[in-house]
Amino acid sequence: MSEFTLTKTRLFEGVWEGVMTRAGEGNTQPQVEVTHLEKPLPGVEVTEKPEEDLWVVRVPVPAEMIADGVQTFLINDAKSGETLNSFALLAGEALSHDIRAEMNLLREELDMLKRAFRRHCLETM
Repeated sequence: MSEFTLTKTRLFEGVWEGVMTRAGEGNTQPQVEVTHLEKPLPGVEVTEKPEEDLWVVRVPVPAEMIADGVQTFLINDAKSGETLNSFALLAGEALSHDIRAEMNLLREELDMLKRAFRRHCLETM
């Protein structure tokens, strides 16, 4: 088991962000590697915050890696090879049958019906 724990804080403007903490004492620095389809991602930042005893991890998601389907990114401890965290992006046809997409379509149709009903009520008065 890795001595590091990585917790997601947010995914914002194409950058996955998380906070890494370490169990135990010492001054071991984390070595983080992020992969997509077994290829390492460039631009991963690990910034130490010694006053808070943690590291901030930032993973920019390259635009060329956003595609239809599910794209999974693994965040690993480069020393031990253990997976610290992961995230997935879903896009395109894969979502067409997703329940959340279906709910969104139902909401849009309901809004359209409400507007049509209100317009009808105004016209018949």
